[in-house]
Amino acid sequence: MAGIYPRRCALTLALLGLSAGAAPAQDLAQDLAPGAPGALPATGFPTGTAVLQAPILTLNDEQLFDDSAWGARAEAEIEAAAAGLAAENRRIEAQLLAEEKSLTDRRASMDPAAFRAEADAFDERVTGIRRAQDLKARAVSRLREAERRAFFSAAVPVLSDVMRKHGAVAILDARVIFLADSQIDVTAEVVALADQRLGPGAAPEISDTVDAPEDGAAAPAAD
Repeated sequence: MAGIYPRRCALTLALLGLSAGAAPAQDLAQDLAPGAPGALPATGFPTGTAVLQAPILTLNDEQLFDDSAWGARAEAEIEAAAAGLAAENRRIEAQLLAEEKSLTDRRASMDPAAFRAEADAFDERVTGIRRAQDLKARAVSRLREAERRAFFSAAVPVLSDVMRKHGAVAILDARVIFLADSQIDVTAEVVALADQRLGPGAAPEISDTVDAPEDGAAAPAAD
């Protein structure tokens, strides 16, 4: 202890700006160096890693879903489904236009009653196809909401853990708050934790998906 006390006195004098008996700057640096006799422990200084404690936290749920691995996977699958449906609609449209042209070209050589019967059957089939494709389009639209519901349901334990970590009693929607300190926004923190625990997730099952059989698909065009 006798060897440590003088060094601490010198450090105190240096910090107070006193010249009498103060150690040179290089000596002070040596005294403070890790492992030096009498040096302050590394944990004696603030580390800046203390967890913020706040009763209220904020969260942007749109950003949370969009930035998460789950949201990225869902959006990619929804875009692929929408693109596939659009391509299918274009193919069916081209096929129906070809059938309609064929029927129109044959009209002059057909019995009027036979033409009317074939035209009515064609119109009825077109109506059925349109209904089937509309169901598929609505299913694609429901995919995003279904994915969001599944994600936030799975993320409840994650949100609860973040609340406990910060000593909070509530997480509010950041988009409906007029003014708040940005420090209480935990969106990025929840994204990272959700990615770690939930990963990309899995697509929820909903009725009338785009993978359903094409009950109203157009038949091959007549030669």
